[in-house]
Amino acid sequence: MGITANQLTAFGLVVALGAAVAIGSGHLGLGLVLLICSAVPDLLDGPVAKASGTASPRGAFFDSVADRVTDSLALGGIAWYLAGQDGGHAALLPFAVMAAAGLISYERAKAESLGYSAKGGLMERAERMIALCFALAFSALLVPVLWVMLVLTAGTAVQRFALVWKQASSPPSRPRDERWRAWREAAEVRRMRSRSRRTPGWRARARRGRFRRSASGSGGGRRGLGSLRSGRAVREDRWRLRARPRP
Repeated sequence: MGITANQLTAFGLVVALGAAVAIGSGHLGLGLVLLICSAVPDLLDGPVAKASGTASPRGAFFDSVADRVTDSLALGGIAWYLAGQDGGHAALLPFAVMAAAGLISYERAKAESLGYSAKGGLMERAERMIALCFALAFSALLVPVLWVMLVLTAGTAVQRFALVWKQASSPPSRPRDERWRAWREAAEVRRMRSRSRRTPGWRARARRGRFRRSASGSGGGRRGLGSLRSGRAVREDRWRLRARPRP
């Protein structure tokens, strides 16, 4: 049996925990390597689930929760490291970034539950992970990078709020399936009305009308009708002669 998508997600969580411990203990280089390694299973679990046919809402939920836990572990390890190095308010920066990131995730989840879209922004999860890896690679820029992350993450939260506010303020549009259902109902009503107009004998009347129009439109139409009437009169005369009693 091969590796499942849930196993990859769980393995990424374990590696992220090791990265948080390494960062908190001051081994930033090792923490950087482990953080990159924790991102690899997160990239592979989705394709593995689709290729094996095991994609499900449960797996998507597990993957989303694992992403939030990984972010919290990485930022928690950085906060522990800053608290041991400076001992000042710099240790609060990772928690502020974590709070802003949680607000972004909540805005998207709430907007999608209401039927709106809240994707995009200046600092999403991929951008945050790249910024954290850059900060761990250049430890002298760790605090400035955290400030930039905080500003951009807060800006992303404001941007998503404005996007959902604009969508909610516009008049609601009917979903595509409702429009399709209304069109089908209208087509069914038109079909029933056309059927009700077709009373019994409508085909014979239509043929008679076409015959009359073709006879009146052609030059020999009247002569044709006259010949038909004369033929009928001849047949009636023959029938009377046959039915007349002989003397």
